[in-house]
Amino acid sequence: MDRTAQLTTRRTERDTAHDPPPAPAGLHGRAAAVLHANWTGTSTVPSRTLYPHQWSWDSAFIAIGLRHLSPLRAQRELETLLAAQWGDGRVPHIVFNPAVPFDAYFPSPDFWRSAGAGRAAGAPRTVQTSGIVQPPVHALAAWLVHRADPELSRARGFLAGLYPRLAAWHRYLLHRRDLGGGGLVSVVHPWEQGMDNSPCWDAPLARVAPAPARSFCRADLEHSAAQDRPTDLDYGRYVRLAADYRDRGYADDKGDFAVEDPAFNALLIASEHALARIAHELGAPGSARRARAERLTGVLVERLWDPARSQFFCRDVVGGGLIGERGVSGLIPLLLPALPREQAAALVATLTGPHFGLGTATRLVPSYDLLGESFDPHRYWRGPAWFNTGWLIERGLRTHGERERADALARALVATAAASGFAEYVDPYTGEPCGTPDFGWTAALTLDLLHGARGRSTGAGVSLGAGETFGKSSDRDSRGGDGG
Repeated sequence: MDRTAQLTTRRTERDTAHDPPPAPAGLHGRAAAVLHANWTGTSTVPSRTLYPHQWSWDSAFIAIGLRHLSPLRAQRELETLLAAQWGDGRVPHIVFNPAVPFDAYFPSPDFWRSAGAGRAAGAPRTVQTSGIVQPPVHALAAWLVHRADPELSRARGFLAGLYPRLAAWHRYLLHRRDLGGGGLVSVVHPWEQGMDNSPCWDAPLARVAPAPARSFCRADLEHSAAQDRPTDLDYGRYVRLAADYRDRGYADDKGDFAVEDPAFNALLIASEHALARIAHELGAPGSARRARAERLTGVLVERLWDPARSQFFCRDVVGGGLIGERGVSGLIPLLLPALPREQAAALVATLTGPHFGLGTATRLVPSYDLLGESFDPHRYWRGPAWFNTGWLIERGLRTHGERERADALARALVATAAASGFAEYVDPYTGEPCGTPDFGWTAALTLDLLHGARGRSTGAGVSLGAGETFGKSSDRDSRGGDGG
């Protein structure tokens, strides 16, 4: 048996095994059980009920947690997603499972009609997908997954197989989605940004005539309380935007909705840094990507930073100007290592001040301004706290030297995940669970935080700090190999 076969056979046998569990052992096992239950054989669903397909940025976050249980499965998670990439480079936000009935989720494959409507954009013929995208966390996830077991990764050609797809994905965003002409990426639908129902979208969405209520049937209300979900009016606008984009053959233009979002662009920059590390691992120079990441950080500050309000804001490309709603998206650029010290310090002050209240009024970071007129602690992205945004901010705090705050947030995320049954999202004040339980990325990121806490307590560095991801700290991975 050759070396590759030996490695992959060995890892397949361990596919359902855990690493030695950190304390508390019960929580580690519970989180692992969620990921095992949500595994389909090739990928992980966010939820068996509410979200029964593969979602793009969910899979990236899930892979980050899976790397602690099975690096092989984490690699497969990303490989499965990127196998559905379109010819123009876009990574669709949903890859549909053909075994799931159409009425289990809306919009279903017969709404998106990807193979037909997306033919000019190179939609795949053998798998059904949506036609919109989600935030580009994938290169960051791929790098972290590689670092979990570099030997297996190299033997399988994991990074070598993914790199061209990840490069094409970034190229699509940078070249086809610069709708504002200033160098940043625009989203053309609220679902693309991932924070679907944020008040940040209210003003640009007001231009959109909603689809008639009788033209669609919402499956989400069968699994979640109506008061926690988007209103029918907002949902009708989402459907109209998606249908119009489909009917244009998924051609990228401003349409009625085009917004430069700080979190989406910050995650692209973070993944450009990761792609530079991947290129170096594969023997190619990464200097151009690092330079691009630093240049884009400057553009982000120039276009989306408001010094008077000490936060990043979305820019309405169609209507013009910054959108004055304070969403958690405006805090995510704290993740970036090249963010100027002045902006980083101001973001920490905003995060811990009255608008988000972290460490005083709230236990986790709310998704929207506590003082905003539209704040609702339970309604989808209009106030509740989410675990993926909390994880990103925890890394950002650590990147900029805020170790005590990062440790406190990590402890709060883990405790709340445990108490809530790995809820999709929670009330930021009380931790009361909302949405669906046993949510994929909540369990996955809990595992990552547990391993990070063990690494910090033992000095083993099991979970890389954000600075290490971008080269501010040691390049040496947790198993003693050189991360490149």
